[in-house]
Amino acid sequence: MWEARAAEGRGPELLAWARAQAPEGEPLRREVFRAPQDRVLVVTWWEAEDGLSAVLPELPAPPAGLAARPVHRWRFESVEASPAR
Repeated sequence: MWEARAAEGRGPELLAWARAQAPEGEPLRREVFRAPQDRVLVVTWWEAEDGLSAVLPELPAPPAGLAARPVHRWRFESVEASPAR
């Protein structure tokens, strides 16, 4: 999971930049979200046998001046899923 907060007034630009980024390889799924305060979140799902220790592609940091602070990145491993209704 990748999350960044845009610099003042640059939310649409950060969102467009994040949507244009293509990670190396092909994730099983990718979703891009926006949130209040010009935050952008990108979640990707990968097939990985090594779980949390797997080496996977990462989205880069945005160009200088586009984000208000350093990017936050988290790795998660699925432990349970429910079917969609």
